[in-house]
Amino acid sequence: MIEFHLDSRSGVSPYQQIVQQVRHALRLGVLEPGDQLPTVKDVVATLAINPNTVLKAYRELEHSGLVAGRPGVGTFVTASLSDAPLAAQVPLRRELERWLVKARSAGLDDESIEALFRDSFRSASARDIA
Repeated sequence: MIEFHLDSRSGVSPYQQIVQQVRHALRLGVLEPGDQLPTVKDVVATLAINPNTVLKAYRELEHSGLVAGRPGVGTFVTASLSDAPLAAQVPLRRELERWLVKARSAGLDDESIEALFRDSFRSASARDIA
């Protein structure tokens, strides 16, 4: 089951962070159709946020067709966003983790690593388009 984490420094609203985390979990195969999301009550207790924030996130996911609420039972995943089989992602994840270790040993902090990754991603994407 997914565990949500909020980053108050991200500039992204808490409900949007929950939506993004579910979408990422679906894309990575961490969540699959049939899996249950944490109950609103559990998320509120874990993150100390307003229940309406969680409900808003779950509603957005439902409107996207990714989850469906079952009254009195919970919210369940109904679709996947995974493009590649999980087996194909494992070696890529390992390679990325090795790169992260190298970046940290080169003295980069998390913010610098993220900036470098985003810039490299944009450059590579621009080359793919051209």
